[in-house]
Amino acid sequence: MKTIGFIGAYDKTDMLLNIAKILTTMKNRVLIIDSTINQKARYVVPAINPTVAYITSFEDIDVAIGFNSVENIKNYVGISGDLPYDVLLVDADTSQRVEEFRLEMADKNYFVTSFDIYSLRKGIEILGELKVPINLTKILFAKEILKEDDDYLNFLSLGCKTIWDEERIYFPIENGDFSVITENQRVQKIKLKKLSVQYKDNLEFIVQQILGQNSDAYIRKAIKLIERGV
Repeated sequence: MKTIGFIGAYDKTDMLLNIAKILTTMKNRVLIIDSTINQKARYVVPAINPTVAYITSFEDIDVAIGFNSVENIKNYVGISGDLPYDVLLVDADTSQRVEEFRLEMADKNYFVTSFDIYSLRKGIEILGELKVPINLTKILFAKEILKEDDDYLNFLSLGCKTIWDEERIYFPIENGDFSVITENQRVQKIKLKKLSVQYKDNLEFIVQQILGQNSDAYIRKAIKLIERGV
């Protein structure tokens, strides 16, 4: 079982659902864990009789909401061994949740932010509170790719126990993708067809990093299947 952390104050729910949909289409068992303060998944992902903490299924993806640790989830489902998933995607927006889910030991961690002041500074606050070093790949939501923005992020993170990976993943925020995501939320479906090529390329790249090996062709095939509604 692989654990992948997505850390930061920026909204990650829809991106994680898209990533998980590709993974499940490739026959991986996936659990998204929304450990964030606002718990957006509680409102976006359909559920019957939601409680304070629960697990629901949506398009072959399991989504856990309201849990503070993997141990809490194990107690909820009544098992003592490993959870029955191939991939855990953990959404964390506090240093406390990063520590409780032991993301410093995760197989891969991403720092997700845009360059609005709240997302940026709150995200840096999370990193500044971490007690142990952590490797992070940047996922940056921006209108355009500017070296100055990346340099500013690096400056703000000086003194944090952060080891930045060399690659950076840029998602465009003014390419019609938000309209597609809003429509997907309204109809309660995960659709990729109308997303921009760059957005889908980034999803493919992240899934490739999660799975490793030579999975490019299989990921592209999965995306095509989702686009066709298969």
